[in-house]
Amino acid sequence: MKLYNISALIICGALFVACSDNAYDPGEPNPGRPAEDYAVDKNVNINPSVTYQTIAGFSASDAWQCAWVGRDWTNSRQGIADLLFSQEIENGQPKGIGLSMWRVNLGGGSAEIGDASGITTVHRRAESYIGADGKTLDWTKCQGQRFFMEQARKAGVEKFVFFSNCPPVQWTYNGQGRSDRGEHSNLMPSKYPAFANYMADVARHFVDEGYNISHISPINEPMVYWDGHDQEGTAWTVSESAKLARELDRALTERNLDTQILLAENDRWDYLNGDRDWSGKTDIASHYWTEGDEAYIGDLRHAPRLFGAHSYWTDTDWNGMREVRAKAAAKANQFGLELWQTEWCMLGDEHNSDEYSGHGSATDMERALYMTRVIHNDLTVANVSSWSYWVAIDGRDMHNNRWLLIFLDMAGGSKGSVFDGEGSYAPSLNLWALGNFSRFIRPGFKRIDLETSESRNFFGSAYISPDGKSIVAVYSNFSQKPVRINTSIDGGFTASTVHSYTTSTSKSLQEATVTDTGSILLDPQSVTTIVYNL
Repeated sequence: MKLYNISALIICGALFVACSDNAYDPGEPNPGRPAEDYAVDKNVNINPSVTYQTIAGFSASDAWQCAWVGRDWTNSRQGIADLLFSQEIENGQPKGIGLSMWRVNLGGGSAEIGDASGITTVHRRAESYIGADGKTLDWTKCQGQRFFMEQARKAGVEKFVFFSNCPPVQWTYNGQGRSDRGEHSNLMPSKYPAFANYMADVARHFVDEGYNISHISPINEPMVYWDGHDQEGTAWTVSESAKLARELDRALTERNLDTQILLAENDRWDYLNGDRDWSGKTDIASHYWTEGDEAYIGDLRHAPRLFGAHSYWTDTDWNGMREVRAKAAAKANQFGLELWQTEWCMLGDEHNSDEYSGHGSATDMERALYMTRVIHNDLTVANVSSWSYWVAIDGRDMHNNRWLLIFLDMAGGSKGSVFDGEGSYAPSLNLWALGNFSRFIRPGFKRIDLETSESRNFFGSAYISPDGKSIVAVYSNFSQKPVRINTSIDGGFTASTVHSYTTSTSKSLQEATVTDTGSILLDPQSVTTIVYNL
């Protein structure tokens, strides 16, 4: 490991190594000196007249534990829901992170058939709404998922996205939630209409119940074969995915729904870029949106020019992630696409990068800060309008916080299961760091221009409300020293009140009133949101 003067170090450990592109003041932090004395100065200019994408929302998914926690953990489930959805602030502390979107797993029914499903990880077996007779839909099922949907709606979540990992097991070749079909779909050809009708019927039911089912994502990571036994899944070729989209478009139209179709949930951005092959095809956008192509979906009523991808595998170094996302943005511009980042967590264990060598010995704050690098580059380089975390809740002993927003401590301890009886829960710093974005950057906000001396260790972005009366800026400071941002806002924007919300090892979106709005001190190793109100 290359060594640097301690004053230049950013967060260390196995996850981060110092970067020489930071010109920090050589004076070291000293408990006897005011923080202002050794803060690093950064000039920031915010220009509200230069606008970029409009934000659709921030989200996470209910897979898989929400299904069982929402059903069985009756003493804990409301507190978990509050952490995810609440927009309330009590005594300077946000009660939750105010997610504005919620992704709901339309399971394949592996939970109902147990071991016959081929899914050996029991808590990842998922229910469907298909009744015991295999024909009618049973709305008493998926009780835990419905609990979290209800709490999300009550708290003000604006959009619900249904996503499917696999078709109902009744209609698959092998009768299982996993696949043996290689690159091809496990859905039998005669059952494409039935699967589309099923998804549309579920959407129609919940729309009638008062939910805004804004999108259905009918396929997930279609380039993966899903021939293991860990979770539901199936591959799809590009042409198979388009065939399903056409059937789903028909079914949505027949049910008079405004719900839109979200494709393609690739597990990395470079499938869109054309740098990676999916079922023998590259440059996926050209197949979906070039008239005459066998995968053309441009004439479908419910299929807007919207492309979703996951930020896995392209997230391990600053320059690399920016290069891939810049290509994605260029491809989106070419075809007039809106981009959504629909799933991310710290998936990989070890990578050949001086910035990210693994999650194992990193602290919770180091992981949370690294997540903000991904969010920042997805928003400012790829120009995504929606950003979604992967699982909202999972077991503490299984994944530290690399996979989750909220820890579950199982009743059975390290060998425990979500089914062993009600345990306890606690928010991770991932939750609060995501909240620095989701709680304050609401649907309809536009990203605006923010200029500063950005590096992988200090960066920020800014957003303006639809009525132009509020500006939100989010900064990440990886340094062990505070940063003083000296801010100017163009266009005569004068704030009547300014508040900051800080996430660090000792703070969980902690609120503070800012008196000197031109010079604001950001804590070391922190994520800070500044809210300027007219």
